[in-house]
This record gives sequence, structure tokens and C-alpha cells, in this order.
Amino acid sequence: MSDLGSFVKRLRDIMRNDAGINGDAQRIEQIAWMLFLKVYDAQEENWEFDDEEYVSIIPEDCRWRNWAVDDGKGTALTGDQLLEFVNNTLFPTLKGLDVDADTPIRKAIVKSTFEDANQYMKDGVLLRQVLNIIDSVDFGDYEESHAFGDIYEVILKELQSAGSAGEFYTPRAVTDFMAEMIKPQIGEVMADFACGTGGFLVSWIKRLEDQVVTTEDSDAMHRSIYGIEKKQFPYMLCVTNMLLHGVDVPRVYHDNSLLKDVLDYTEKDQFDVVLMNPPYGGSEKADVKGHFPADLASSETADLFMSVIMYRLKQEGRAAVILPDGFLFGTDNTKVAIKKKLLSEFNLHTIIRMPGSVFSPYTSITTNILFFEREGTTKNVWFYRMDMPEGYKHFSKTKPMKSEHFDSVREWWENRVEIKDADTDTFKSKCFTAAEIAEGNYNLDLCGYPHEEEEILPPRELIQQYQEKRASLNADIDRILAKITDILGIEEGGE
Repeated sequence: MSDLGSFVKRLRDIMRNDAGINGDAQRIEQIAWMLFLKVYDAQEENWEFDDEEYVSIIPEDCRWRNWAVDDGKGTALTGDQLLEFVNNTLFPTLKGLDVDADTPIRKAIVKSTFEDANQYMKDGVLLRQVLNIIDSVDFGDYEESHAFGDIYEVILKELQSAGSAGEFYTPRAVTDFMAEMIKPQIGEVMADFACGTGGFLVSWIKRLEDQVVTTEDSDAMHRSIYGIEKKQFPYMLCVTNMLLHGVDVPRVYHDNSLLKDVLDYTEKDQFDVVLMNPPYGGSEKADVKGHFPADLASSETADLFMSVIMYRLKQEGRAAVILPDGFLFGTDNTKVAIKKKLLSEFNLHTIIRMPGSVFSPYTSITTNILFFEREGTTKNVWFYRMDMPEGYKHFSKTKPMKSEHFDSVREWWENRVEIKDADTDTFKSKCFTAAEIAEGNYNLDLCGYPHEEEEILPPRELIQQYQEKRASLNADIDRILAKITDILGIEEGGE
């Protein structure tokens, strides 16, 4: 392929003319399943070269090389014949592949990838044109395959403007920074229990690449990731992402991390490192809450994932987790119980408070990175507030967060000092003891922004923020009233 840079644009221009494609989300999903089959076919060529007895799980007529490739001789499927094959043979076949517990991961991922995939295009001629562009990428050529990794990043970034699909993409500057600060080592295994498109998994692998010396190191690096993704579309993107980065046996599973009793986890279910951006803002059904101890059984998704992380982190393990402000300031009983467990059983040593538009346009809710270890208890927690870079009012698609925006954090990280903002008389960085935090009923909303953000939140997020703050205030009021009634010796319900 001569011009990788125009890859996405060319596909977009063709698909805009197809009546079956309704918006960016469908366009990207359409590209995703075709791209997966192309990448998987390239991987199968490698597996066949290494193993003469390799047999594909995909029937011959459904392998990319046998239906999607146009040899220029006028025999390639196109038009109605192509649509007939894709709709009535390809999809039913891949969705119905025979897979069981003994099926190797590298084969089973085909069925799990297609379980809920969709074919939207209605024009077989346009579909043929799209297939030809995707097939023109030579994944057998190292340089071209490596360059395509950047193109795949473009596809993932476009998820941010593709409706709700944007939740699956965490800016690469953020995932890279978190992986950098966690200091990966060859031999460790990292997990992401809501891995989306695999951003944290890729950042982890990239940090390990410089440590690879031997073949054993390389094998260990590729075995060092573990991911679970509930939603089918980002799962498909994640598996493709792993294949593109040379992980030919991706330990990535299409599953829901919240559907197992956390008390059932044993050492074999635990990991050296957890890197995550858990879903937040959603609520879970009562049956999901039943998988957690009563005091940790929140209806808020991010709270439940924090409990999963705590139960699945190894002794002396390390974690870096993105959480919304609501977790920090929340003082309802469940959030207090989660934070109390975090400080009493883990060493929560650092909280980085990020600007509000890091995940724009998907959400304007302000988020934070919590760094903690499962070793000892928390003695002190350092807070550092990242201010918006000079010249930025907010981040956007055209002005995204970049790695260099974390440079001030990197400098501070190695030489931690308290920093006071002279203009606002507030702390940009400060250390608080665990005792001070406990006295404040585990409110971690410290070293925050000294003024309200100018940006007005969308109605749904505004309501969510109000609900979280109201729950927190109600909890504070109940706690104070309980103390007063105890001092006065008034029984509950008495006069």
C-alpha cells in the first residue's frame, strides 16, 4: 500500500455512499471486522510457516485469502454475489464455529470476535472497494505492518466522536504515563478488567520492549497481558490491536468482570499489576451487586471495579486506576467502606488530579489517577493537581492531551514537595496523612481546582454529579446527626 496516511479517509469516502452505513459508529464497526479477518489471515500465514500441521478454525471458503482477495483477473466476488456470500455464508459460519474449553485461544477468538458483529453495507460494489483497500496493506512486510499501528491508532481515536463508542478509548498519553510510572518488569503479568480497545495492554507492552534481550524475554512479554471486555465491539478492536502488536495468543476474553463473587478469588486469580480506566457513570443490577460483600455492594460501576481490583491484586502488587471525582468526594456508606479498605489494606501513595476535558468529547467529568500497592497500609497520600497546559482552555479532538503535558508530573514525582498557588491560596500539591483523611470521613477531594470549571456539563453528567454530591452530603449529615444524638443520649426515633 503506497499511502497508509490516506487509509482511513479513503474508506470513509467510500462508505459514506452506502445506504446501510448510518454514522461513524457503524462505519468503524464495519471496518473493524474486515480488518480483524485481514490481520488474522496474516497471522495464520505465520502459524502455518511455523507448524506444517496447523489447521485453521475458519473453513477454507471463509478464509480472507479465498473470498476477499481480488487477484485482478475479474473473478473476485462483487456486487450482489459478494453481499450474498458475506450475509448468508461468512457471518453465519463464523458466528457458529464449534468452540469449547479445549479450543486454543488463538482459534477461539474468531468466534468470540464475531458473536455480536454486524454487516451493515448494502452495496456490494462499494463493499468490494473497501475490501480491496484493506487487503492492500501488507502485514507480511515489517515496516508497513509497523506503520499500520499508527493508522490503527487513528481508527481508535475516531471512536471518541462516534457516539457512545468513545468510552472505549483512553488517550494514549494517559495510558503511556500510567504504564511508565508503574515501571513494568519482564516476568510480571498485568491485567485490565475492562480493557476496551486494549490501550493499557499496548502501553504495557511498549514499556517492556526495551527490556527484551532473549527469545524467552519476548515470549514472557507477550504472555504478560490479561484483559476482559464486556462489550463485543471494543473486544473485537482489542483482539485486532493485540495481533497487530505481535501478541499472537491474546489472553483477552469477552466477558463481564463483575459477574463472579469477589470472595471466590484465590492467588491464581491475582496479578502483579493492574492498569485500568473502569467504566463509570453507569449503575448495575441487584444481581451484580450480589457478587460483592454487603458493605462494598455499590450500584456505581466504578466502585464495583475498585473492589474487583483490590481482590485481584497480588501481595506486593501495584495498580494505577482512573476514577472520577465522585469516587474522591463521595462519603456515602459504600464509598467510605471501599476507601477505608483501600487505605487500611493497601498503600495509596499518590493521586494525580487531571484536568476536566481529558476525555472530551465523550465526557467532561473530571478524573483522577490513583496509584497504590498491596503492601502494608497507607501512611501518607500525596496529591498533585495537573493544571491545563498554557495556551489550552480545554482538550479536544484537534488539541488532545500529549505525553509532554505530563512532564511537570514526572519532574514532581521524583522530587515531591508541597506546592502552594499564591494567587488562590490553595495547594497544587500536598501530602496528607491517612489519619487526616480518616478524620475527614475519607473524603479524597483534596488539592482540587480552586474554581468551578467554565465548561457547562451536559444534562446527563450534570444530573449524575448532583446525585453524587447529594448522596455525599446526605451521608455527612447522617454521620453528624448520629454523633449529636449519641452525645445527647437520644435513641433513634426518640424525642
